[in-house]
Amino acid sequence: MSTSRSAAERARTAPVAGAPEPVTTAGAPAPQLPKASSARPNWWTALPFVLFHAVPLLAIVTGVTVRAVVFGVVAYVVRVLAITAGYHRYFSHRAYKTGRIRQFLLAFVGTTAVQRGPLWWAAHHRAHHRYADTERDPHSPAQGFWWSHIGWVLSGRHSRTNVELVRDLARYPELRFLNRFDFLGPWLLGVLAYLVAGWSGVVVGFFASTVVLWHATFSINSLAHIVGSRRFATKDTSRNNVVLALLTMGEGWHNNHHHDPASVRQGLRWWELDVTYLLLRVARALRLVSDLRTTSRA
Repeated sequence: MSTSRSAAERARTAPVAGAPEPVTTAGAPAPQLPKASSARPNWWTALPFVLFHAVPLLAIVTGVTVRAVVFGVVAYVVRVLAITAGYHRYFSHRAYKTGRIRQFLLAFVGTTAVQRGPLWWAAHHRAHHRYADTERDPHSPAQGFWWSHIGWVLSGRHSRTNVELVRDLARYPELRFLNRFDFLGPWLLGVLAYLVAGWSGVVVGFFASTVVLWHATFSINSLAHIVGSRRFATKDTSRNNVVLALLTMGEGWHNNHHHDPASVRQGLRWWELDVTYLLLRVARALRLVSDLRTTSRA
């Protein structure tokens, strides 16, 4: 790696430089996880999360309308793509390029997924790749399924944004604004849900779809390090999981991703459906994005 690159560039590309050579078998063994201590939830942080899960139960009162269900499905799909194509492949890994206005839109829609701001998300994900499965990994599976799934967020230990890891993003004031006021997107989506489908739209279309979206996304941090196959002998426990890939539009090919984090393509075989990558190819054809970085290490 060139010593003339900036600190932000080194932070982004370090995981790729340190990736191991591939193996030819699909049954590459996972390394032993180091021991790590568990952390209890910070209930001041966890309480809103618990209450958020309880709101969908109000569907007993509001009813479940077709319009609310349709709104929820559309909201799920759009926000999954905002996380996979935006927060993950663009902001975290810079795997393609786009214009500044489209960058802002990706970030704004990403905030509606209620997974904090783009700088917070990208910083923690970059730390995950740099220190995968070690004690410095924010959601290391070494601390168990609960910790890697959601415990790391509820602990309150990772609430701040490490700007040192995302200086390439922090130079944009509009991204800093969205990162600071990350609650604006969810509130606006909640209002839209009400205008489209009433209280059923809020309860089912927004809250219920958000809960499903959360756990689909969180499963990449947890289940995708426990259940699935390993094509590459990476130094972490990442695995490929077809069910998670379908739920998250391609993120479930997690072992492929850890083998080459900078690649915009995560489904490397013809049968490994990666909807996010396919849609980004369409976006490139429409000149909405450019310079898609694809793997050369499959």
